Amino acid sequence: MRDEAVVETGRWRSWLWLALAASGMAALIVALVLWLASANRARDAALDLQSTSSERIILAATFDATMARSEAALGRFVISGDRALGTLYSDNWNNSGVLLDRLEAAARDDATQQVRVADLRKAWKARGAELAETAIRTSYRQNSEALATYYRIRTSPALDRLNALTGAVIGHERAVLGRRTTAADARTGRSNTLTTIVSVIGIVLVAGAALLAFVGLRAAQRRRREEARSEELEEAVAERTAELSAANERLVDEMATREAAEARLRQAQKMDAVGQLTGGIAHDFNNMLAVVLGGVELAKRRIDDGKGDPGRYLDSAMEGANRAAALTKRLLAFARAEPLLPSATDADALIGGMSDLLDRTLGERIAVRHLARAGDWPIFADRHQLENALLNLAVNARDAMEGGGTLTVATAQVTVGSSEIAELAPGDYVRIAVSDTGTGIERAVLDRIFEPFFTTKETGKGTGLGLSQVFGYARQSSGTVTVDSVVGTGTTVSLYLPRHLGEAGAADADIADIVHWRPARPAKILVVEDDRRVLTATVDALHELGHVPVACLGPDDAAAQLRRHPDIDLLVSDVLMPGQTGPELAAALRTFRPDLKVVFVTGFTGDIASANAFGHDRVLRKPFTIGTLGVAIDATLSDVPTRVPTRALETRAAA
Repeated sequence: MRDEAVVETGRWRSWLWLALAASGMAALIVALVLWLASANRARDAALDLQSTSSERIILAATFDATMARSEAALGRFVISGDRALGTLYSDNWNNSGVLLDRLEAAARDDATQQVRVADLRKAWKARGAELAETAIRTSYRQNSEALATYYRIRTSPALDRLNALTGAVIGHERAVLGRRTTAADARTGRSNTLTTIVSVIGIVLVAGAALLAFVGLRAAQRRRREEARSEELEEAVAERTAELSAANERLVDEMATREAAEARLRQAQKMDAVGQLTGGIAHDFNNMLAVVLGGVELAKRRIDDGKGDPGRYLDSAMEGANRAAALTKRLLAFARAEPLLPSATDADALIGGMSDLLDRTLGERIAVRHLARAGDWPIFADRHQLENALLNLAVNARDAMEGGGTLTVATAQVTVGSSEIAELAPGDYVRIAVSDTGTGIERAVLDRIFEPFFTTKETGKGTGLGLSQVFGYARQSSGTVTVDSVVGTGTTVSLYLPRHLGEAGAADADIADIVHWRPARPAKILVVEDDRRVLTATVDALHELGHVPVACLGPDDAAAQLRRHPDIDLLVSDVLMPGQTGPELAAALRTFRPDLKVVFVTGFTGDIASANAFGHDRVLRKPFTIGTLGVAIDATLSDVPTRVPTRALETRAAA
């Protein structure tokens, strides 16, 4: 009995030790499993961090590549003027902004990278502003300025800052990626070690060991896939960077070569055009001066000897001076030194008024027809510039009809839909079509006819400036020009000008109607002019009109004169003067005389010719007659709108 008790006790103790051993083994396995699970979570976290860094590198590299593609597209846009390339530049630059937003979102958990990305966005905006200036100039066909701007910003602080910050972001993430890869490898190694231990100890627990082995295998496979993907990404980024660098170098070389060739060509064309222009201008001015000097001399002789009527010789001299003034205005318009002065205009009435001018200009072999179909649709345009444009088109048509033919000027009411005519906004337009029965234009030439200095005429017969002026005028007037031509049949050039919803203005009064103008009331007028002869002439003219002028040679003494004569009603000031412009002088005087009324007189507005330079003050163009000066002064003093009839000068000179 005692032996059985001893055996039972020993068996119980064996089972107890076995249970304790099993419990210990189970506890060890559970501990190992928990440890393994913890190691796997740490490894997964490290791999996730590694993936985050890889994503940031991809975003930064793609951001850099997208900006490079955008700048390359802008360069091609500047060279070719192709708006499809301009759109490509805009799309790529917008995409780079989207990538920058994604990079900023991905870097939220890294304070250092957040600062870099914020600085990167500032540099990106600064670079975008530089590129936008070039794109806008190209869109408005200011190709020379756009090309110069593009070459100037090839290297800029914003670009250097942008490249430096992009490199810093990628470099930081690569360093972080290296550390995270090392940490992931270490955690993966520990995970594999624990898996082996659990596998050895868990031979009894085959299912558990197999499960742990499977988990370890999956972790290793995922790590290898991440490593392979990281290597592929590095190779792709390096390859794309090399391609972009090579493409950029080729583009820079091509642009430099083309710029040099175009510069030489433009210089040769400009010199030829300048020679032709100066010769023609000198000839015309000599003719006009001969009329002026001859008329003045003959009038002086008639006054001295008391025989005959000197008035007709003075009229002849005045006509010559008027023609010279009109030629000067045309030169200023060509140089774009004068802004457009649009008004509501009846296109058919304007064309009808040009009939005599067209007949004399084109000669007897050209028959001129006018098909008036604009109806009651007026246009808002600069009448003088429109006359110049139509005259240019008529002269080109005459040259295309060497043996004679028919020139047709037809107007029509046209409603343009969206994208119906390139770069023309939808709406109502008056179309003025100038058609000839000449030789027509070949397709290769047709694509270039609006380029400045391009001409197919032989040397001495054309400068290549007429059609470019027509195109520029149409675009300034919110319209456009189209050309249709059939070789051997003829050409039609169509001007599209926006319809004006008001009524067309009446034609300008003839100068003869206001030669003997008398003021509504005498006024005391401060006259500021830096040219002594012009000052004397203006003061004499005001005396002749019955006003009381106060002369001031230059702007320096104007404020003192105004304080000395507090009863001055009006300021008549030149625009461009040494030290201070007319608008600047008027603004200074109005600080203590806010009610001061102003009339500006100028022959060249230069750099200050803009929509807001003169505010609501009147501008009288030099040279002016006593009558036109009187009209402007009376209208200013009475605060009523007026149209000083200077156009009569220009229309007479055009003949």
